[in-house]
Amino acid sequence: MASLKEIKNRIGSVKSTKKITSAMKMIASSKLHRAQAAINNFLPYQQKLDSILTNLLASDMSYESPFIQKRETKRLAIVVFASNSSLAGAYNSNVIKEFNVTYAKHKELGKENILLYPVGKKIADALRKQGLTSQGDYREMADKPSYQAVQDLAKELIAKYVAKEIDGVILIYHHFVSTGTQRLQTVPFLPFDLEQKHSVNTVETDSSTVQTDYILEPSKEEILESLIPTVLYSRLYAALLDANASEHAARTIAMQIASDNADELVQDLTIQYNKSRQQAVTNELLDIIGGASALQ
Repeated sequence: MASLKEIKNRIGSVKSTKKITSAMKMIASSKLHRAQAAINNFLPYQQKLDSILTNLLASDMSYESPFIQKRETKRLAIVVFASNSSLAGAYNSNVIKEFNVTYAKHKELGKENILLYPVGKKIADALRKQGLTSQGDYREMADKPSYQAVQDLAKELIAKYVAKEIDGVILIYHHFVSTGTQRLQTVPFLPFDLEQKHSVNTVETDSSTVQTDYILEPSKEEILESLIPTVLYSRLYAALLDANASEHAARTIAMQIASDNADELVQDLTIQYNKSRQQAVTNELLDIIGGASALQ
C-alpha cells in the first residue's frame, strides 16, 4: 500500500493536471466560438453561390466544362485536414485511419500517381512515417484558416485537373455538426458533380407551376466559367472551416472529460488517503495499548 505522503503527492499532482486541462478547455471553447462564427458568416455566401449555380444549370443541361468531365482515374489528389496539435481525443487518429482506408482503395494507381496534400502537422507526420511524400506544407492553414491560402491551393488543384495532370480530387475532413458531434467524411472535390445541382427553379401559384426564365449577360458559358471555380474555392474553404471547428470541439470535449476524470481520481485518492490515515492511527493506538498491556 502506498504511503500517506505518496498519496498526498499524487492528489496534488492530479489537481495540478486538472488546472491545466480546465484552462485548455476554456481556450478550446473560446476558439470554437470563433470558428462557429466564421462558419455562420461564410455559410450564407456559399449557399447563395450554390443557389446561383443551381438556377443557371436548371435551364440548360447541355453545358460542358472540364470541371464536370468524368474520365478514367489514372492520377489522383487527396487533401486531408487534421490539426497541428494533440489532446483532441480521437480527432487526428480517426482522420489518419480514414486516409489509410482511402489510400488503400486507390493503391493500385501507384505511389507516384497519388498526390497528397496534408493540412495539419499530425497528418503530415503520419504520411512521413509511412514513407509518403507531401506536395507542400499547409500547417499554417490548419491553425489560421485563410481564404487566400485556400484559393491558392484550389487553383493549384484546378490547374492540374484542367491540364489532366490529375483526374480527380478527394477531400477528407470532419464536418462540424455540434460541439458533441463531428462527422468524418470523404467527399469528391473534382470532377464537380453538377448533376446533383440540376433542380428546376420554379414558383408555385394557385393554378399552376411556372418555370423561371433568365436573361443572362454576358453569356451563360462565360458566367459559369467564372462561377464554377468560385464555388470550388468556397467549398474547399468551407471544408477547412468545418475541420477547424471540429478540432476545437473535439478538444473541448476531450479536456472536459479529462477534468471530470481528474475530479473522480481526486475523490478516490482522498478516500484512500483517509482510509490509510485511519489505519495508521489505529495501528499506533494498538501499539500503545499493546505496550501498556506488556508493562502490566
